[in-house]
Amino acid sequence: MSGIVGSKLNIRGSGRISKLGTDGQVLTSSGAGVAANFEDAAAGGADWQAIETGSTMTAVAGNGYWVDTTSNTCTITLPSSASNGDEIIFADYDRTWGTNGIIIDSNGLNYQGDDDTFTVEYGTDGTALRIVYSGATDGWIPTLDKTVADVPTKGNTEGIFGFGTGDISTTNLVTNAGVVGTDVTGVGTGRTIPAATEYGGDKGIFAFGHEGSGGAGYVSMSNLVSNAGVVATDVTGVGTVRGNLAACRYGTDTAIFGFGQATIAPINSGVTNLVSNVGVVATDVAAVGTGRHALGACEFGDDKGIFAYGYDGSVSSLSNLVSNVGVVASDVTGVGTARHNVAACDYGYDKGIFGFGSGYTGVTNLVSNVGVVSTDVAAVGTARGSLSACEYGNDKGIFAYGTTGSYVNMSNLISNSGVCSADVTGVGTARSGSAACSYN
Repeated sequence: MSGIVGSKLNIRGSGRISKLGTDGQVLTSSGAGVAANFEDAAAGGADWQAIETGSTMTAVAGNGYWVDTTSNTCTITLPSSASNGDEIIFADYDRTWGTNGIIIDSNGLNYQGDDDTFTVEYGTDGTALRIVYSGATDGWIPTLDKTVADVPTKGNTEGIFGFGTGDISTTNLVTNAGVVGTDVTGVGTGRTIPAATEYGGDKGIFAFGHEGSGGAGYVSMSNLVSNAGVVATDVTGVGTVRGNLAACRYGTDTAIFGFGQATIAPINSGVTNLVSNVGVVATDVAAVGTGRHALGACEFGDDKGIFAYGYDGSVSSLSNLVSNVGVVASDVTGVGTARHNVAACDYGYDKGIFGFGSGYTGVTNLVSNVGVVSTDVAAVGTARGSLSACEYGNDKGIFAYGTTGSYVNMSNLISNSGVCSADVTGVGTARSGSAACSYN
């Protein structure tokens, strides 16, 4: 079968072919259209039945049917007799009609004006179909033939770690199950201590960092990451050149880079740079809060962000909230072990986690959905610093890489309730000073 939604395929006979479009117009062969009745499918008071999974079923007037075609096509036989106004509703239970559709046998009655020598097939994921019997002439008529959009999911499914010590540009992709992939050949200027964040709902960006030896090596270029995890070549830098900064998403599709170690006074910078929903980095926004570097940042509350920890002349546990329009708030008194060289990511759709850090610790600190940082959670996994973290699997997180005094590449998964797992054997080039973000 062709799988065209609502198409009447003339397999056993010949005659007029008509189609009900997904926009609610009943289309004839001449192209003319009349508005279909788009009442809510449940408004007729249908008696919904148990989920149908078989390859055949017989429908009864007045019923609604969830039809699950995950394993097979389903042929539906309509009643052999019907009265004007009888109605039946069918709905794609698991959004699989595009793979295995439904075939309707009108069982001797007409269907949209054609007799049952025509085969009727519906084959688009998410279809909701309501048919009403109109009498002998036109028989069963679809009054709802609508593709229902899939509910959007929160969070991104995949992640990417990139750059790091040795001024490399190597990246490692993370699957939606939290598996870190082998090295991908680098694109763009190799550097260490950049930052990264998602933007645009499904893409990512690496920016800033340090290239080469000496303070003059700080840069501001950026590299966009597509929604398939492909890193683009360098984009000319904007804003104060610096490294050892942090970044996170805010709003629904925008992001912010902030703080860091700059080459001009003050060395510990507090400036921020907003990122648009198309990945354009803006010029500096004046510093708010204590300037510092080697801090972390993550999202919380679905549309806000938080910067925390770092080094401002001594190790710090201060935090600064970011509103859903990208405004950084003044310092919030620190909670948890003061440290720098931490990493952070979101988990559970609306919460965050800071973890690991200087002094080679493995403690973590959860962030609530209103941006409150909690006290230390006991260390799990190898204590280390200068690592990075990102979201994966829509609602989970992963910390990876770093240094224990020697470069490492192990990872630690974060569950959707914020629990840090034991070490997972490392994959890819062992390094510190990398960055990570999610994409979809």
